Amino acid sequence: MTVLASILLLVIIMDPIGNVPVFLSILKNIPMERRKIIIIRELIIAFLILMFFMFVGRFLLQLLQIAQSSLGIAGGIILFIIAIRMIFPGTKPMFSHDEESEPLVVPLAVPMLAGPSAIAAVILLMAQEPHRWLDWTLAVFVASLISGIILVSSESLGRKLGNRALTAIERLMGIFLIMISVDFVLDGIKQTFNI
Repeated sequence: MTVLASILLLVIIMDPIGNVPVFLSILKNIPMERRKIIIIRELIIAFLILMFFMFVGRFLLQLLQIAQSSLGIAGGIILFIIAIRMIFPGTKPMFSHDEESEPLVVPLAVPMLAGPSAIAAVILLMAQEPHRWLDWTLAVFVASLISGIILVSSESLGRKLGNRALTAIERLMGIFLIMISVDFVLDGIKQTFNI
């Protein structure tokens, strides 16, 4: 996988455009001047978590004796479920939060940005080609930066695009994510049966 493809994959998985309404909802009771600081803090936490799993995840897999193909299939299934939720959102919010307190780590950094699918993706990237760790670090950094720019400007983005446009973009991202998830599962099956 190229660096550009891995950046696109991570941006689609992190889904910053789809997260705009969620971030706005969770941060609605926080003063405007604090919102950007919180978003940047949560992005840094998510980046550090992804980097941790990128470098340690491979060894955790070996310790737990989990095959790389199993991670590919499991990651694909998780991506598929998330993609279905993006295309067909329910009426209940996916994540709840105590509106009186400032969010820390949960739910913004984890699982909104560094969720199970993003963690599985970085572990897979590193497990498949560990010698390209610099490329994968760059990919995670750029994907986090793109997500950060979108989320920091979420207030104006939400006003300019409106809910319909944000929903349409999120559903389009969901369609791409379904294709990626099927590819993850097929790759895992091919590795399992040496096809």
